[in-house]
Amino acid sequence: MSRPIESQRSVFDAVSRRQLLQAAGIGALPLGMPGMVAAGVDEKRGLGRGAGEKSCIFILLCGGPSQLDTWDLKPNAPDGIRGPYQPIATAVPGMQISELQPRLAQLTQHFTLIRSMTHVGNISNHFDAMHHCLSGQAGAPTDAPYMGSILAKVRPSDRAIAPYVWLIKCVGDPVFCAPNIGTGGHLGAAHSPLFVGSAANHPAMPTFKAPDELQAAVVANRMLDRRRLLDDLGPSVRVREDQRATKDWDDIHRRAFELTSGAEGRAPFELERESPRIRERYGMHPLGQNLLLARRLVEAGVGFVTVNGWTGTAPEGGGGAPSSSWDMHGGEMGMGSAFGNGSYGMGWCMPKLDEALSALLTDLHDRSLLESTLVVVLGEFGRTPRINAPGANPGRQHWPTCFSAILAGGGIRGGAIYGESDAHAAYVKDKPVRPQDLGATIFHSLGIPLDQRLGRDGFTRPLSTGEPLLTLFG
Repeated sequence: MSRPIESQRSVFDAVSRRQLLQAAGIGALPLGMPGMVAAGVDEKRGLGRGAGEKSCIFILLCGGPSQLDTWDLKPNAPDGIRGPYQPIATAVPGMQISELQPRLAQLTQHFTLIRSMTHVGNISNHFDAMHHCLSGQAGAPTDAPYMGSILAKVRPSDRAIAPYVWLIKCVGDPVFCAPNIGTGGHLGAAHSPLFVGSAANHPAMPTFKAPDELQAAVVANRMLDRRRLLDDLGPSVRVREDQRATKDWDDIHRRAFELTSGAEGRAPFELERESPRIRERYGMHPLGQNLLLARRLVEAGVGFVTVNGWTGTAPEGGGGAPSSSWDMHGGEMGMGSAFGNGSYGMGWCMPKLDEALSALLTDLHDRSLLESTLVVVLGEFGRTPRINAPGANPGRQHWPTCFSAILAGGGIRGGAIYGESDAHAAYVKDKPVRPQDLGATIFHSLGIPLDQRLGRDGFTRPLSTGEPLLTLFG
């Protein structure tokens, strides 16, 4: 597969677009945001999520965590393969996880642990592995849309801020970013996500603010005047697209106007509305507060929230771009010990994940949202069984043939282990789960029929070519 492809945005008539945006007063608003509307706040129902609506919080542990040091420990493996952490008992008899996850160990009845994730072929780079995991396909074509974009296409929302939101886009070297994160793939920019946050503006910071796209460019009464002006101008200033139909544009503009002309659309991002106790339970770090924000977004009706698993910069330093906390190569790539307390160390990252994920599962359960919210946690691949540079700064390399994942809520029955790896967690021994099977399981959980087909220009593609893991439900 090639290096990251160019952004696949539609080509618009520049003069018409400029006239339209100036008339509307929303020049900063992305074009790819159908389904946007102000999310009403109801004191009894929180942020107003409707009963029966299904959502997914997809926590991507960018970089790829080690299965042997998280959810598939091998304490009987020889030196040089087993890590330094001991397995601990959990609330489910026979299920063990790392000692660095004591909070999650008490919540295993709420999730299923998959120990047999595997890529088809030798997908050993971040770019390809992430592309396949996010699209829910093996051998995904370069223009494959990601699952959030697919959900936005087949289940658009008239009441959510956006149907698809990404919390902290991966940045830095393109090898850490799958190609279609911001494009919507062949579905087009209209189904791309709303990006929220950065290293300089994340919800653990007291200065965090809602995305600029949600800030009106002018005051409300002038917005109303400009809306009337736009209506009077009619189709002569409507956007034209050279290659694709733009029938959604009127809806995009109308919903964007509603969103930016009121304060309700910014409400989910105002984490100060949460009690200090709740915020502290999630952890006052990027991952913790992003998972709290994800909960608020699904309450507001967002269908798919992808959360970058960045845990922030450790006091010991060693932090890189907010995209790859889990790329724990160790000293071989200048990242310090994978088993240390630096920014690329299990001693820093795992307690943050334990704190944040346990708080999310507890919070969703307490709010009766867990059954309707699927939580998916995984990296784009796993790590080599053999530890490299086992001296002062050990680490592990990329490993696509066997890794682990957590699935919770969304009808997943929990308290189970699915699949099995071999004695060194190197290869799948039983019940392999390919990217397309994970994708099919996510769509099944969200109530999306797998026989739907997507495409354009007369060419359609199946929604999924995988098999949903039906035994996980019920």
